[in-house]
Formats: sequence, structure tokens, C-alpha cells
Amino acid sequence: MKINDLLSFPLFSEELGIDLPRCCDHELFKWLLASVLFGGPVSRDIARKTYRTFQKYLLTDPARIIEAGRSFLMHPVMQEGGYVRHDGVAAADILELCNTLLNYYQGSLNQLHEAAANSEDLENRITAMRGMDPLSANIFLRELRPVWAKADPDPLPVVSEMAKKYKLDLTGMHPKDPAFTRVESALIRLKRTRSKRSRPFASA
Repeated sequence: MKINDLLSFPLFSEELGIDLPRCCDHELFKWLLASVLFGGPVSRDIARKTYRTFQKYLLTDPARIIEAGRSFLMHPVMQEGGYVRHDGVAAADILELCNTLLNYYQGSLNQLHEAAANSEDLENRITAMRGMDPLSANIFLRELRPVWAKADPDPLPVVSEMAKKYKLDLTGMHPKDPAFTRVESALIRLKRTRSKRSRPFASA
């Protein structure tokens, strides 16, 4: 396995058809929603299917999600996605996240980014939203490094673990380089295909 091999792997956002380089609020929110789902205690397949179900019901906007309400998020949205054991908690988290985004940032993640003083403040603002624990925040921010100036989360320990496993030297790659983000994503993906842990994006 070489670094060039990893550059052919899709980003997780690309896999979902989310266009982060556009940096528009709608695409950013879709990635935030996906990050909450992928950071939860379910398999990658269930998280992906649940995200697709949100898309099916046109619930990729904070105001529309709030309008739909908790009951609709649980049934049919999360039920169809297979996100059933934790559907009540996840639905409540997503609704509260949407309320926070609307009440404090007028529904704009770009406004949240502008309000942040630096990368640490940005992470703190993200994790202050319900449902965005450090893992979900890392999922969200790592693919935004090349897009947002203040997005610069530390790579998860699994990245160096897998780089060591495949004897890859990443020291010459800057974390803000889009190539690093793609390699990072690929190494996490490789780790997940070899692990039976329930949280598909967890570090270790």
C-alpha cells in the first residue's frame, strides 16, 4: 500500500454525494447531519441508510427538520434507516442541534465558522451543540480542513496507527492539504473494514 493508492479512495462526504468544496450552508449542513449519524452507536451501513432516508424526505435543512418534529424523525425516517435502538435519543439530538444552529447562527454553519476565534474555538462551538461529541466533531471538521481556514482538528490516533501498519510516512504532508484529508479518510476506512467495533469512525 502506497500513499498514491490511498488518493483514489473517496472521502466519506463524496460517498454521500455532499459537495463540501462548494462551502455553501446547505452542503455543510448535510455533512453535519451525516456526522451526527456516523458518530452514533450504529454501523456505517445503518448511518448511511438513515442519512439517505433524511434525503428521501427532503430533511436536509435545519428548519425543515424542526418542522417535521421528533415523532416524524423517529417514524418513519429513522425507522426506515434502521436506526431504531437509539432513534429517540438521536432524533432529540438532531432537533436540538438544529435549534442551536438557527438560534445562535441563523442556521448558517459558515456564520458559525466566521464567529469562531480560531480552530480551538471552532471545535468548542461544534461540540457545544447537542449530538456533536468529540468523535462526531472530528468526523465533521477533518474533511473541512481544506475548505474552512479554522478547521484543523488533530488526526485521530487510528491514522498514525494505520500509517505505521502500512509503513507510510505522512510527515511530509500538511494536514490542510486536500491530499492529506483523502489519505486520512482512506486509512480510517481501511481500519473500519478490519474492525468489528460498532462505531465505524472511532479511533481505538
